[in-house]
Amino acid sequence: MKKVLFILGELSDDDIDWMIDTAATEEISAGTVLIQEGQPIDALYIVLSGTLKVLVESLGGKEVARLSTGEVVGEMSFVDARPPSATVKAIEDSLVISIPRQQLAAKLQQDVGFASRFYRALAIFLSDRLRGTVSRLGYGKDSPLENPSGKENEPNPNMLDNLTLAGARFDWLLRRLRSISPKS
Repeated sequence: MKKVLFILGELSDDDIDWMIDTAATEEISAGTVLIQEGQPIDALYIVLSGTLKVLVESLGGKEVARLSTGEVVGEMSFVDARPPSATVKAIEDSLVISIPRQQLAAKLQQDVGFASRFYRALAIFLSDRLRGTVSRLGYGKDSPLENPSGKENEPNPNMLDNLTLAGARFDWLLRRLRSISPKS
């Protein structure tokens, strides 16, 4: 599932307009490191096209994930202000939007409604990631409370309306960004 849908499903149209107006579109060539483990980053990224891999040095540089269209990158470092715990590198030519950390932080301080929606979206997004990790590790397999339907990766029924709206917003965001020339 596209992780950006969690965010777009919670934000308003005005919030998304602000993101588009503030973000820079960046072309990332295959082999380019977008985020270096342990090095501070100054943006939150959304992958518009292409494929990136996530590598962890403590695992001998092992690839632990692949990211593609709709994935959000750099959100953990944004939330906790710590350097990234992994390296993110383009596997193929990719396109991302980057939302500058300082401008996002300022918007969050100035606009309480935006802050509430944005942080709720991040909480939902990170909660989904943690549930997926717990599931892959085999925890909670015997507990009907963890997943009452028994179907893995099934979205919460209460979120389905938001995800449908978010999908439409993501398509709208892509159309708007295509009409704007890349600014790096």
